[in-house]
Amino acid sequence: MSDVELEDIPGLPGKLPAGEFVMWQGRPEWKALAFNTFKLPWVGAWLLAFVGLRVVSGLQRGEGAEALVAGGLTFALSAAGIGILALLAWGYSRATVYTITSRRVVLRIGVAIPLTINLPFKKLAAADLRTRSLGTGDVVLTLAKGERLAWLYLWPHVKALSFSAPSPSLLSVKEPSRVADTLREAVQRWAESEGVAIGSTSAPAAPTSQPAPMRPVSA
Repeated sequence: MSDVELEDIPGLPGKLPAGEFVMWQGRPEWKALAFNTFKLPWVGAWLLAFVGLRVVSGLQRGEGAEALVAGGLTFALSAAGIGILALLAWGYSRATVYTITSRRVVLRIGVAIPLTINLPFKKLAAADLRTRSLGTGDVVLTLAKGERLAWLYLWPHVKALSFSAPSPSLLSVKEPSRVADTLREAVQRWAESEGVAIGSTSAPAAPTSQPAPMRPVSA
């Protein structure tokens, strides 16, 4: 029996404390994850160009049928590579559960070894919404000053190239504006209960539900 099967609430490591409740749960859409994070179209285009160059260069050298056979073999290997990337995207999607509660964001990630990352609102500085293809989007979280997580520890659930200041992200989620609105509501409720101002050093800025990509937000 896996750790996931033992969870009281899927995606959470244990029962929530009194007064805390789940406001949203979801996971990446695997096709969007394959397109946006694993860059499947770009990889496919590059491999197709490589196969074409291999065949053309072989024909120019007079290899004839040998060039076509080599091109076919290269194409088969390339197709297998693309299939592996698609399978990885599917696996990461199935192994992931994103949760927004009334007090935190939780990422249950990891294919071979499931990991749970708890991000209380007090440890977040901001959240940005980025719309993506296939009707999906990312909610990118900025950690508060002094908070840090390893980029490789988060991958692929992290903003690309944010090595110096890794940004945990809810990737390729359906109805991203609704997810952003839910996070906004959760942060506002939490801030009111704690008596802190949204956007202050004690509370994160709530995400905008507008589709402008990666724009800093405020309440």
